Amino acid sequence: MVEPDERSWAEAIGAYESGRRIIKVTRREHEDWALDVHTLMRGDTPDARGWAVLDSYDAEDEFDRLDDPFYPFTLLPDDTEKAAELRLRLREIPRSSAKRFLVVLTTLGLNFARDPDFEERRPGLEEQVDVILSRFPEGSRFYVNTGPEDAAMDYYQQVPGCCPLTDYDWELGMILVSETEVGMVWAFLPL
Repeated sequence: MVEPDERSWAEAIGAYESGRRIIKVTRREHEDWALDVHTLMRGDTPDARGWAVLDSYDAEDEFDRLDDPFYPFTLLPDDTEKAAELRLRLREIPRSSAKRFLVVLTTLGLNFARDPDFEERRPGLEEQVDVILSRFPEGSRFYVNTGPEDAAMDYYQQVPGCCPLTDYDWELGMILVSETEVGMVWAFLPL
């Protein structure tokens, strides 16, 4: 697996530019990765390597962020109790499922079935997702906020319910954890 560079990373996260999305990576500062998610949720979190981030809530006209730098997140794992609650809302999936899940996060309505060009765009999206995953080497772990179905499910067939970390009714997200970095790829459907 080849590690991405700054340019390939920026191009890869560009696949998520439509809609409400947050993609960022921070350094691991805690043994418990869930405590590092708190840093990711903050609107002004810079990338661990100084690379591009995507945060559609960081726009100048996003007044909710001015009042609350963690908006739209409501479950903030800033202590061990809340970190434990976060882990209860997430479940681990294998890298093969992580790839398909990340592709689904690029689609219209967070549902490949609603995206009329999905099959045509799928190979290119999978290449973009491979770049994102390459930043997290073998041995990394992947956690999603979907329902409790089989961890190896095929997300191209269905996406089960979600366990929200915000006030949105439907959001899908993944936390990516390596020995040195923690990343977030999160997508929200408008209310």
